[in-house]
Amino acid sequence: MEKWSLMTITVLLALTVRWTVSLGSYSGAGKPPMYGDYEAQRHWQEVTYNLPIRQWYFNTTDNNLLYWGLDYPPLTAYHSLVCAYIAKLINPDWIALHTSRGYESQPHKLFMRTTVMVADLLVYIPAVILYCFSLKETSTKKKVSSALCILLYPGLILIDHGHFQYNSVSLGLALWAALYLSYDWDLLGSVAFCLALNYKQMELYHSLPFFCYLLGKCFKKGLKGKGLILLTKIAGTVVVSFAVCWLPFCTDMEQIMQVLRRLFPIDRGLFEDKVANIWCSLSVLIKIKNIISPQTQLKLSFAATFLSLLPACIKLTAQPSLRGFKFALVSCALSFFLFSFQVHEKSILLVSVPVCLIINEIPFMATWFLLVSTFSMLPLLLKDGLLLAYTVTMLAFLSVCTTSFSILEKTSAEDLQLKQFSLSLKGYVPWLKSFPKIVRMLFLLSITLMAVLSVMSATVHPPQRLPDLFPLAVSVVSCLHFILFLVYFNVVILWDSKNSRSQKKIS
Repeated sequence: MEKWSLMTITVLLALTVRWTVSLGSYSGAGKPPMYGDYEAQRHWQEVTYNLPIRQWYFNTTDNNLLYWGLDYPPLTAYHSLVCAYIAKLINPDWIALHTSRGYESQPHKLFMRTTVMVADLLVYIPAVILYCFSLKETSTKKKVSSALCILLYPGLILIDHGHFQYNSVSLGLALWAALYLSYDWDLLGSVAFCLALNYKQMELYHSLPFFCYLLGKCFKKGLKGKGLILLTKIAGTVVVSFAVCWLPFCTDMEQIMQVLRRLFPIDRGLFEDKVANIWCSLSVLIKIKNIISPQTQLKLSFAATFLSLLPACIKLTAQPSLRGFKFALVSCALSFFLFSFQVHEKSILLVSVPVCLIINEIPFMATWFLLVSTFSMLPLLLKDGLLLAYTVTMLAFLSVCTTSFSILEKTSAEDLQLKQFSLSLKGYVPWLKSFPKIVRMLFLLSITLMAVLSVMSATVHPPQRLPDLFPLAVSVVSCLHFILFLVYFNVVILWDSKNSRSQKKIS
């Protein structure tokens, strides 16, 4: 009873923070003619309600794809349609064809904010709570602390309830999939992940760990017996799940191809805006977009992404374990973010939520990463007028993590899951005895640098000849952090002896 009372308080606190942030500004508020993501979501409600399904992804006189054309998979479109039916009951003007373009009002803002809150309550928050309750060999206090830290992660709150998007739906479905796998409900896990992927195509960031874990599990069971049966069931489940989601678009091949063209627009280029990945950071020194053709950029990014995630995927396939699966989710998603094609700054959320899953195991590094991930989106948040929300949620999150997990006291090699790695370096690296102190100093230096750049970005006007000075500084600093985190997570994965022990249970 006590743990449910504590968890209820945690959820109420998380909802209060979300609703408080939602009272602020949103993407593109009062900024015609294109406005922002808020208008994009409203426009998709307008399109899905007023036009037949066969026109949703096509450029027509009633559906100008250059004005926030639908570019997410079918489940997003169905979700927009459901919201549109509710909007129609409240005020038909909100989704009137053509005339509702750029519609803004307080009642409409309240409606839109409520739809995000409901999505959070129905999909994301229950998955977080059940995941934390499922943690083994963990005290009630630690389970509640984990839930509180995950639900107060500022990045997702600021983007969904501030900027305005529905990331909690796809990320929540991916969490449900991971939760089902932890109970050996592999078919349900496959369905949940298929739904996540059919809500947002960026869930491809998580696809390889799911594939490698389930494939490795089938190998362990034997591909001539139970393993083959499980593999066949999973393959059938995936095919049926996709078929159901895409059924209305399967009338002809041109429909399917047009949806795919909208989901993967290669012509948009290597990256957009000032995103904290390798390509944007390198462009400060080398203008990659100007010296390499788009096709070569695509091949280069594919090769770099594939090579960077290969070690984690091989290890997970050879030694499938739930612990290895969670760390692989982080490593592979971070590889996609750093090296893949057409990355947005908000895509860092696809790395952050898997990091939330391991906050009880490595609270220090998880907290550090989650702070940097939110900082990396600072230029976007400033553009949306969310400076106050950013500052308060960041400080609150840091305070909660520091209090709940005493993170500054958990910087030893063992606490950071680096014991095996440090033993292999013993005798070669003389400063290993000072490792905890060095890590704490780097963390405090990182926090100070992020604070200084945040203040300067908000208060100092850059030189006229360098208008993007601060956004680029934020991107490059964040990218350097992410590269170090990628190395760290891969070291943990490759030198982790716990994986080899726990994977025996699967077989």
